[in-house]
Amino acid sequence: MNKHFFIKKELIEALFKQFEQACYEHKGIECWSARELQQILGYLRWENFFKVIEKAKNSCENSGIVVSDHFRDITKSIPVPKGGQRQLQDIALTRYACYLIAQSGDTQKDPIAFAQTYFAVQTRKQEIVEKRLLDIDRLNAREKLSKSEKVLSGIIYERGVDDKGFARIRSKGDEALFGGFTTRDMKRKLIVPENRALADFLPTITIKAKDLAAEITSHNVVEKDLKGEVDITEEHVDNNTAVRNVLLERGVKPESLPPAEDVDKVKKRLEKEDKNALNQDN
Repeated sequence: MNKHFFIKKELIEALFKQFEQACYEHKGIECWSARELQQILGYLRWENFFKVIEKAKNSCENSGIVVSDHFRDITKSIPVPKGGQRQLQDIALTRYACYLIAQSGDTQKDPIAFAQTYFAVQTRKQEIVEKRLLDIDRLNAREKLSKSEKVLSGIIYERGVDDKGFARIRSKGDEALFGGFTTRDMKRKLIVPENRALADFLPTITIKAKDLAAEITSHNVVEKDLKGEVDITEEHVDNNTAVRNVLLERGVKPESLPPAEDVDKVKKRLEKEDKNALNQDN
C-alpha cells in the first residue's frame, strides 16, 4: 500500500469493467489470461510482463504453494493475415496468481494499484473495491504525514529546536489549520483518545493538508535559513494558514469535518481481508 494518490472514479469504473470482462471460468475456477492482463496492466512488451510473472511465481513457491495450481501454461490460437492461425504462448492465472502479479508490479501504474485491491477482494461489487481503495489512500496519506513530520523534526532539531519545541510548533500549526482550535480542542471535538495522535482520526483530505504544510515548512526553513523556535513557528503557522485558505476557497472547513475511522483499525481490517481472500482462493 504505497501509492500516494487516489485513482479517479472514472478510471476505477473503466478498470473494473475491463477486469470483469477478462475473467472466465475453467473447471469452475475464475481465471484470467496473462496476455489480456498484460494489456490491462499497461505492459507494452510481453517480455517485460513475463519477468513480473516469474517474480510472482517465486513468491508463490516461497509461500509453499504449488505454482502450477495457479499458473497454468497454455497456448491460444490467434488469427493472422490471409486467414491463417498462429499459436501463442499464454498462461491461465487464478485470482491468487493475479494478486501476486499485482503485488510484484510497478505500483506507480494506476491499473496495478487498482489490481492489488481488485484481486484481494472476493466480492464482485465495485463499491467494495472503491471503499478499499479509499481506505488504502488514507493509510498512505497517514504514513506520508509521519515521514514528513519526521523530516521536519530532524531539520529544526539541527536549528536549535528540541522535541518539546517541535511539539509546540506542530500544535501552533494545527491551531492555524483548524481556525483557532488547538490540537487538544480537536481531540475533544472528534473524541480522540488522549494517548493517540489526532491525525489517526482525521479524514484523508485533512491529513494531506497537514502533510503539505509540513513539507512547505521543511522547504522554507532550509531555503530561508531559519533558526530557533520563534521564527520556525511563525513559518509553520503561515503555511498552515495558507493551506487552510485554499481549503476554505474550495468549500472545505477542516474543523467541521467528521472524524474518520481509527487508522489502526483500518489497517488491521485490510490485512485481515487480504489474508481471508488468499486463504479462500487457495
